[in-house]
Amino acid sequence: MLGWLFGKKKEDTPKHIPSVEDRVKAEAKVIAESSFGQDIQDIMQAEAEAIVQAQAAIHEEAREPMTKKYVAAIDQGTTSTRCMLFAKDGRPVASHQMEHEQIFPNPGWVEHDAMEIWSRTQDVIRGALKAANATPDDIAAIGITNQRETTVVWEKATGRPIYNAIVWQCTRTQDFCAEWLKKPGWGQNEKGEGKVKEITGLLINPYFSGTKIRWILDNVPGAREKAERGELLFGNTDTWLIWNLTGGPNGGVHVTDVSNASRTLLMNIETLQWDETMMNELQVPASMLPKIMPSSYIYGTTAKSGPFGAEIPVAGDLGDQQAALFGQACLSEGEAKNTYGTGCFMLMNIGDKPIPSKNGLLTTAFYSREPGKCYYALEGSIAIAGAAIQWLRDNLRMVDDAPVTEYFAGKVKDSAGIYFVPAFSGLFAPYWDMTARGAIVGLTRYVRKEHIIRATLESLCYQTRDVIEAMEKDSGKKLTALKVDGGAVVNNLLMQLQADILGVDVVRPVVNETTALGAAYAAGLATGFWKDEGDIRANWAQDRKFTPELGADEREKEYAGWKKAIEKSRAWTD
Repeated sequence: MLGWLFGKKKEDTPKHIPSVEDRVKAEAKVIAESSFGQDIQDIMQAEAEAIVQAQAAIHEEAREPMTKKYVAAIDQGTTSTRCMLFAKDGRPVASHQMEHEQIFPNPGWVEHDAMEIWSRTQDVIRGALKAANATPDDIAAIGITNQRETTVVWEKATGRPIYNAIVWQCTRTQDFCAEWLKKPGWGQNEKGEGKVKEITGLLINPYFSGTKIRWILDNVPGAREKAERGELLFGNTDTWLIWNLTGGPNGGVHVTDVSNASRTLLMNIETLQWDETMMNELQVPASMLPKIMPSSYIYGTTAKSGPFGAEIPVAGDLGDQQAALFGQACLSEGEAKNTYGTGCFMLMNIGDKPIPSKNGLLTTAFYSREPGKCYYALEGSIAIAGAAIQWLRDNLRMVDDAPVTEYFAGKVKDSAGIYFVPAFSGLFAPYWDMTARGAIVGLTRYVRKEHIIRATLESLCYQTRDVIEAMEKDSGKKLTALKVDGGAVVNNLLMQLQADILGVDVVRPVVNETTALGAAYAAGLATGFWKDEGDIRANWAQDRKFTPELGADEREKEYAGWKKAIEKSRAWTD
């Protein structure tokens, strides 16, 4: 239990540090001799104080990596993988990023090549070290953050995936979920309340890992038989990377953390352990599942033959949205952030008790620093945000690169009365409508490319407002300002639109990529690179605040149009 606190296992204590027993005896002897002539109670008190002092000195020496300069964070996202190196002040000193292929074998299906992701991960690690002119000796620890729910199943003996990774956006298990909802005792209302939410904090939806594992076992020839024989392993991409970094088939560590486990439909949100009822219902063998660990903990060390070329502690693991909440220093109950990435994710710290949502949100594990203990969050998940901009670029060829959307959207004063609902994978929070599909409504011949691009940016902001209104109902607290992060927040027009549509200040931090920063913090805390959570708070700094400029009446009128557009997109596949 002390490993997470002091950052070293007992066997890892440097040889030059005397044992606790020797240090205690030495310090006690000095204090006792100086107390000669006093009564025995004074001597005993002196010995007790010596024990505390000696232990504190040893632990402080073991925790403080004086020669280390950086913590490395691997951010394995939906469209790319990057490695970033962070210094003590929380500022990035180097980064290397590479995209990977998006595979769409059928409408609504989304896959990734897990071996390509592992290859990209190795490349970006080497690239970041080169960019910083850093050596492995400069790295104190490694943190992992990842696209959650995306499901990898591989052979334990060979490390080969038996199928492509099924991505969190994939809707292939929609029919399975529809049938599951009809089973006695498993129904849920339109807000997702039911047995599954009671056990897991989630709801029956293709979004989560459990139904994806079931699909692989049922549809890949021989998979279920191999799983029953204990030959297969499951993991989200955090588990996949940790296993490979620590040796893969040659002793790789098969673990995940509470934040990722809470997104599988298989973890009990109260006990923080795999739930037998859910495992039985989804027919997932326990032998496939990784061990659930704290988010800030030394899981193992990298293999010398791996991309780091040395044994470095892998000591942090957080799902991407929880990592962003951690990186934004939202460490007090009631603090919230919104991340603008492939999807859009609003999270609020709700403390150490899992509060069930009554308004279409999810209750999820936030982070843990000690086995069996956890902080929780309310979450509103939006499936398509930055992915809608990517769609403009790759599918419609309206822009050559995402940043130029700010230029084109700024050439028109509004979106000419159109609304774009990017429900490519159905609607997530707070609607949870698997039958919704994307729609652009209100078109006239006046509409140009610039209006569609602006409406795309506005769609991110409207979806965020939907989630915030649900979160305010659940928490009973009105949002007074919104912390933002993610790649899209460099778009100043997007941030101004968000402030206008919400009617509150939007605050952008100096370090926009707080997802990677959060993973670095988790690893650094486990190894003593950062002393405590106070260091995290001290590192946070504001870059810019965006204040609402749109009048309240106009704001509500435009939002009413959005709600109308949402209804037009629903029940499309019924």
